Amino acid sequence: MANIIDDETIEYVGILAKLDLNTEEKEAAKKDMGRMLDYIDKLNELDTEGVEPMSHVFPIHNVFRQDVVENGDDRENILKNAPESKDGAFKVPKTVE
Repeated sequence: MANIIDDETIEYVGILAKLDLNTEEKEAAKKDMGRMLDYIDKLNELDTEGVEPMSHVFPIHNVFRQDVVENGDDRENILKNAPESKDGAFKVPKTVE
């Protein structure tokens, strides 16, 4: 294990994560963090020359639909659903005095 995690690092990470770890949990966390860092080192050994960075595994480009108004300003038909309307708007009970 090339990456040695010391007690100060575990204490600091515990404070940041707001964890109250006992001695056994700290030792287990040190081992886990060391293994994670070893794995990252292993990944850094990979030859990524010529590999383009990607944000998604599939070649997806803008898949959003066009923002097109379909029903337009149909105020009269919309207000037909209102129990009450006044001056081209929904009329609702007063909620603030």
